[in-house]
Amino acid sequence: MNLKSLSAAAAVLALGGLAGPSTAGAVPGTVSGDGGNRIGTLRVNGDAYVKEGGPGATWVKESGNVKQVALSGKRIGVLTGDGVAWVKEGGLSATWVKEATDVKQIALSGKRIGVLKDNGEAYVKEGGLGATWVKESDKLKELELSGKRIGVITGDGVAWVKEGGLSASWVRESDNAIGIDLAGNRIGVLVGNGVAWVKEGGLSAAWVREADDVIQLELSGNRVGVLKDSGDAYVKEGGLGANWVHEYTHAIQIALSGNRIGVLKGDGDARVKEGGLGATWVLEAGDVTELTLS
Repeated sequence: MNLKSLSAAAAVLALGGLAGPSTAGAVPGTVSGDGGNRIGTLRVNGDAYVKEGGPGATWVKESGNVKQVALSGKRIGVLTGDGVAWVKEGGLSATWVKEATDVKQIALSGKRIGVLKDNGEAYVKEGGLGATWVKESDKLKELELSGKRIGVITGDGVAWVKEGGLSASWVRESDNAIGIDLAGNRIGVLVGNGVAWVKEGGLSAAWVREADDVIQLELSGNRVGVLKDSGDAYVKEGGLGANWVHEYTHAIQIALSGNRIGVLKGDGDARVKEGGLGATWVLEAGDVTELTLS
């Protein structure tokens, strides 16, 4: 799902002298995936790298001057420092296609591409990289895509989700939202008092309170991950009432995808584990400001 509060996390951990470099100029973006085998990192110098395969695969430099990386299936998206969104499809060395300008967030899911513009307007296209954009809403501060669902947060903190075609009707999900995440038939919201809520099923399903003191909420498959304001990362697997497993300390970001978990430390080290919740961590890269899983 999304990197809901990296800047907030960095600010919290900076108080303890732990914060490393942080992403500047981009709003929260999707960092969790749905079980792909790609890992992306944004480095402190603005270079974006992606690897495909196991955690020990070789990094491929994708672009420079980047402020956000998005991964989904065989697609890679980057948002460059000048506000241009680019997407490529296929291998790691495929050709970039220019998608939109004046962008502050890019989102990918399956055959859908979404952009949130500087003026708060959100557009989504479905199909090929050259498909036609459909305006989804305006006055927004976050955009999230997953399958046939689209989630947004408006400037007044209301979370909305639609399901089906790009012109489906919006359903109001939550007030006072500062983050939204979608995965399968699950919807997660992080509200302003640090409480993380998740629902499973239809858009009007009942909310389940998952955790307090949260600064980042991530969903993937039947896993839920949270990053607490203490820098502790927890993941649960199974039903919404499953038990939490403590995964890491001194983290400023968490990412989930299938049976992979990623964490970014305040010193810029990015680690990924694959398998069960108690699997062994693998150091992926240093000088990282954002970690993304496909």
